[in-house]
Amino acid sequence: MAVSLPDDLRADVQTLWDYHDLRHELRPAGIGLGSHDLGVAMYAAELFHAGMFPLIVFSGANAPTTVERFPRGEAVHYREHALELGVPDDAILVEPGARNTGENIAFARRLLESREVGSVVLISRPYQQRRAYATCKKLWPEVDVICASRPLPLDDYIESIGDVDRVINMLVGDTQRITAYAERGFAIHQEISNYVMAAYKRLIRAGYVKRLL
Repeated sequence: MAVSLPDDLRADVQTLWDYHDLRHELRPAGIGLGSHDLGVAMYAAELFHAGMFPLIVFSGANAPTTVERFPRGEAVHYREHALELGVPDDAILVEPGARNTGENIAFARRLLESREVGSVVLISRPYQQRRAYATCKKLWPEVDVICASRPLPLDDYIESIGDVDRVINMLVGDTQRITAYAERGFAIHQEISNYVMAAYKRLIRAGYVKRLL
């Protein structure tokens, strides 16, 4: 599978990449959103060791794109990886039932209810930041939410995943969901500039449609 970004797609892919990066300043507590990207657990552990939060919630069951890699569930595998990275067991909560971002937020909120959490860091894939933020603001409006991902440049992230087509398809799909999920009442409205929308449409015309709704 291809791992290098084609030159003729670079500008449009970088445009979507930059759009989804919210560049939030980090503060406590941490919720790792399940996905195919083990870097979420890696970065959650890194932030924990840096003293950014005292508790991590890993949330996620399985999806068709993750069941082969994480057969026991995303959150379970994330926890195991965080333990390998030195996060103590009593600093990790596992929510193994969520099958989408809305359930990640709702189920993690339920798990944290008795702890009176006032602020959370949602740790996700880089291109999931904006959608995770919009979903959390809809479902948990009273919490102070910021989003974070491993601070990798686009090309380094593609190399870490090992599949450029997968990354582009996911970027395109998440861009569509910014508008579609707001229209369906799953998330708050967010602006998409004409510049971002033009890049998104060009990538669809180039055939990156596998993650469209």
